[in-house]
Amino acid sequence: MIRKIIRIDKEKCNGCGACADACHEGAIDIIHGKAELVREHFCDGLGDCLPECPTGAISFEEREAPEYDEKAVKEAQKKILAKNQTMATHVGCPGSKSMQIQRKETSETKKLSSNADQVSSLQNWPVQIKLAPVNAPYFNDAKLLIAADCTAYAYASFHQDFIRNKITLIGCPKLDQVDYSEKLTAIIQNNNIQSVTIVRMEVPCCGGLEMAAKKALQNSGKFIPWQVVTISIDGKILE
Repeated sequence: MIRKIIRIDKEKCNGCGACADACHEGAIDIIHGKAELVREHFCDGLGDCLPECPTGAISFEEREAPEYDEKAVKEAQKKILAKNQTMATHVGCPGSKSMQIQRKETSETKKLSSNADQVSSLQNWPVQIKLAPVNAPYFNDAKLLIAADCTAYAYASFHQDFIRNKITLIGCPKLDQVDYSEKLTAIIQNNNIQSVTIVRMEVPCCGGLEMAAKKALQNSGKFIPWQVVTISIDGKILE
């Protein structure tokens, strides 16, 4: 049938996952760092996701699509509730699903936590992408670290392994609801950046930061060595 349904512009989408959270029917998933309408028969065409999108990637269109299946939506919601009955109900972006991580303290972790000689490796301020001046002197000849907010909390040796000898910028595209690519492009274009390291979490919405950094590198017109490091929720580097 021909009906009104949402359309997602992947060029504009930054993968923040706000639309997936706003869609109570569960029609949207984050796949490879981009929002996708994966269940057309779950989309009621009311557009609760539209005002949540920070980049304007979602719009309406009229086209041939399966009829909205309210019964299937309710059945899917029941399955989600049953699956998560031991914790708070979660519908939407998997990156915001609550979980508890069990850890055992060892002699090694006790030794590390009691080390009074640990010092910060941070070399610049501010660190938030939104606040950093484009032409700050510390960007000259810098090795740039672009990190998701949560990475430093998940990965125990973050200062030692990532911040040391780098200029640090952090952000969360889901919470800030902005497209970082323009700011990052300006920083890379206007400064002599030596390398770029992107550190993100494994959750899908974190792909928005990776996409913004890659877009900035491409738009800068410069050839700069870069790498992406992904941290798991339990604090390990994923290959």
